[in-house]
Amino acid sequence: MLFKLGELFSGPGGIASGVSILNKKLGYEAIKHTWATDYHKESCETYQNNFFPNHPEKVICQDIKTIQFDQDEVFEKVNALTFGFPCNDFSIVGKSKGLEGEFGPLYKYCVDAVNHFQPDWFIAENVGGLRSSNNGGTLSLILNSFRDCGYTLTPHFYKFEEYGVPQRRHRIIIVGIKNTLNIKFRVPKPSGKIITASEALKNIASDAANNELTRQSATVVERLKHIKPWENAFTATLPPHLRLNIKGAKISQIYKRLHPDKPSYTVTGSGGGGTHVYHWSENRALTNRERARLQSFPDSHIFSGSKESVRRQVGMAIPPVGIEIVLKAIVDSFNQEQYDSIDNNIKV
Repeated sequence: MLFKLGELFSGPGGIASGVSILNKKLGYEAIKHTWATDYHKESCETYQNNFFPNHPEKVICQDIKTIQFDQDEVFEKVNALTFGFPCNDFSIVGKSKGLEGEFGPLYKYCVDAVNHFQPDWFIAENVGGLRSSNNGGTLSLILNSFRDCGYTLTPHFYKFEEYGVPQRRHRIIIVGIKNTLNIKFRVPKPSGKIITASEALKNIASDAANNELTRQSATVVERLKHIKPWENAFTATLPPHLRLNIKGAKISQIYKRLHPDKPSYTVTGSGGGGTHVYHWSENRALTNRERARLQSFPDSHIFSGSKESVRRQVGMAIPPVGIEIVLKAIVDSFNQEQYDSIDNNIKV
C-alpha cells in the first residue's frame, strides 16, 4: 500500500524526516508526503524547503483554529495522519494548565481531522506529562475522543534513547488503526542500541548549516569550568560568586553539561540562561546543528530563521530516528510482516 500522509502541527519536519528515512531503508515509497500545516512561519519555511521546495502550496501556514479541512483544493485526500499537538500545557516544566490552557484544547482539531479524513491510521504525539494531567483524566478524555472516531488505539510511553536516538527524550505516542481494517499494531521492541552524545556529535563539517556558536559571557565560561560532565549549576561545587541565586525549584538542566558516554538529556526549544545544553569538555553551549544531531536530524536538514527560531524548531520536533521505527511498525502491520514487539505500557 501507498499511504498518503497529511501532517498537522508539522513543525520543521521531524516526522517527515522519519518518513524519508523509512522510504530510503525500504527502497520504495511506502509513505508519501502530501501536505502539512503549522502556524509557525519559520517552521513552515523549514518544512517547505526540505520536503516541498517546488510546491509551496503543500505547506499550509495557518492557525489550526481557522482551518477548514473540506477545502479540497487545499487539502488533498489522505489515508494517514500525524500530529504532535502542542504539549506546552501538559509539560511537567511550567504551569501545567492542561485543558484549561491555551494549547491544551487544540487536540480537538486533530479529532476533527480524523473524523473528516477517516485515515487508515494516525499517529498522535505528546509529552509524558499528559499522563498525570488532571490525574490521568485528560489522557482518558483524549483517548476516548479518538476511539469514538472508530479507531483501535495503542498508546505507549516511548523512551527514545532505547531506540537509537542520542537523547533521553520521552514521549507518549498514540497509534490509531481504523477498526474496520482489523489490523493489530504492536509496539516495536527497543533496539537496545545506545548512542552517546560524543558519538552523535562526531565529524560535523566546519561549514555545516545552523552551526553558529553562541557567544558566552566571561562569567558563564568561568562557571562551566567548575561543572563536570552530567553536573549542573546546583550539583556542582561552585565558588560563592558563581552560584545562582534562585529561590524555589532548581531545574536540573541549568548549565548542565553533557556526558560524553551517555545520551544527551532532553533538548528543549526555549528557556533563558543555562538551558542551551552544554558541551562536556568545551566551555560553551551547543550549536543548533549539534542540538539537531542529538535530535537525530541529518545534516542535510537545514532550518530556516534566526538562531533563536531554529533553536525553538529543533527543540520542539520529534526525533526522526525514533518516529521512523514507529512508522515502520505501522507499515509492517499493514503488510502482515512480523517484527519484534513489546506490550504497550499505557492501557486503554
